[in-house]
Amino acid sequence: MRLSVIVSAIALAATALISAPPAQAAELPAPVACAGCWKPALNTSWEWRLSSLPAKPYLDVQMYDIDGFAAQDGAIVKALKAAKPGRRVVCYISAGTYEDWRPDAGQFPDEVLGTPLEDWEGERWLDIRAYTGTLGKIMKARLDMCKAAGFDAVEPDNVDGYSNDSGFPLKAADQLAYNTWFANEAHKRGLSVALKNDVEQIPALLPYFDFALNEECWEHSECTTAQNGDYGYDQFVKAGKAVFQVEYNLATSKFCAKSNAQNFNSLKKTYELDGTRTACRGV
Repeated sequence: MRLSVIVSAIALAATALISAPPAQAAELPAPVACAGCWKPALNTSWEWRLSSLPAKPYLDVQMYDIDGFAAQDGAIVKALKAAKPGRRVVCYISAGTYEDWRPDAGQFPDEVLGTPLEDWEGERWLDIRAYTGTLGKIMKARLDMCKAAGFDAVEPDNVDGYSNDSGFPLKAADQLAYNTWFANEAHKRGLSVALKNDVEQIPALLPYFDFALNEECWEHSECTTAQNGDYGYDQFVKAGKAVFQVEYNLATSKFCAKSNAQNFNSLKKTYELDGTRTACRGV
């Protein structure tokens, strides 16, 4: 073959590659509607208590977020609601990590257990791509537990494994597929669902989640679209969906005024998530 023909062929192939449309990511499922789900008001007072269950006298807040396994018998959920009519209770579970102290820890197949989380002994990232198998059954059972205990909503933690050293080649598309699946499963059970962190995927996940919960976005300068360019929790507020936000290291003088201006419900807490608490809105 003549050199000129070879060069022409290479040029044509290169042109075809440049002009070809980009590969499309797998299409996400349609959001499952949940007409009866609780939709927290933009301004909702709350407490996040995971180190232990709340004890009397309870705080005069409209929402408590507590550990689902510790409350699975439903007694504390019932007590919290009885103490303040209209109060809602959120069920904390990890949806993206294995925790060796949980009662269902023995159900996780070895092949879905990934890298240990730094500073969190006994916890390992999960291969979320396996949600169509045993992993999905485990998470469905956890959602059933939250529902049976009388919770109104669920807070699935660690749903950003793709942006961490999980031990698996997780992609952004894998995380979107898993998070949307989880949100839809919660809605099928009449539970509202919070988007926990995973800030960069807010634009795609916003239609699926009823409210958001964030840690340290002011410390890391990633709370708003103005800071990030394409994503931010102001997008939740604009959609009429509440944002619950926590800082651990910043002084309240460094973030409360900014949070209030964005209509976020922000708290100053300790990493232990115990009773230590300062609310930016005073409740």
